[in-house]
Amino acid sequence: MAGRLRQPTGRYGGRSAEERQAERRRRFLDAALQLFGDSPGYRATTVAALSEAAGLSTRQFYEEFRTLEDVLAALHLQVNDWAEEAALAALAEAEGMPIAERAAAAFRAYAANVTGDPRRIRITFVEIIGVSPRLEEQRLARRSRWVDLICAEAAAAVERGEAAPRDYRVAAAAFIGSVNGLLHDWRAGWVDATLDQVVDELVQLLLGILRPVDRAPGA
Repeated sequence: MAGRLRQPTGRYGGRSAEERQAERRRRFLDAALQLFGDSPGYRATTVAALSEAAGLSTRQFYEEFRTLEDVLAALHLQVNDWAEEAALAALAEAEGMPIAERAAAAFRAYAANVTGDPRRIRITFVEIIGVSPRLEEQRLARRSRWVDLICAEAAAAVERGEAAPRDYRVAAAAFIGSVNGLLHDWRAGWVDATLDQVVDELVQLLLGILRPVDRAPGA
């Protein structure tokens, strides 16, 4: 399919073309969350199967997307957006608190959002891996966005005298790599721990990054 089909215009059933398009897109993404995030997975899903699960036609699929990879890309961004919104909301609620409490609140909100639905874990840490150079670029771009968020929090903590002034980007990237790796391995059953234990360990890693570098152990 060289490109998406042209979409109808005008109002139908009291809804605009834009409203109908948004509903179709939501239905395709909801179906993709189930099929990609549970069974049979992205690589075993067909356009026909996704369309059937969404209760729509393959023609309607091609009105919204060119390929299944486009659907996975949109779903990956959506799952990350949900997690980012949860983390930012937690930071807003923790306004004025010490950096340790802010960081812990933000990461726990992120983890709760991503891991609260096992399908989101699979999309974020399993199905997106190794699909194509395009999706790898998207995955790394979202990682960079999380790194930027951590660095912004660190810079604010430095201004308040709660953290030592230094370049936090490498440390933040290492932390994000740990999050991706550990949650992937936990999802795959390679880590013998509860989700709470995994999250606790990651929170401690994050706090270790943000506490002053000259702080004595145990202080």
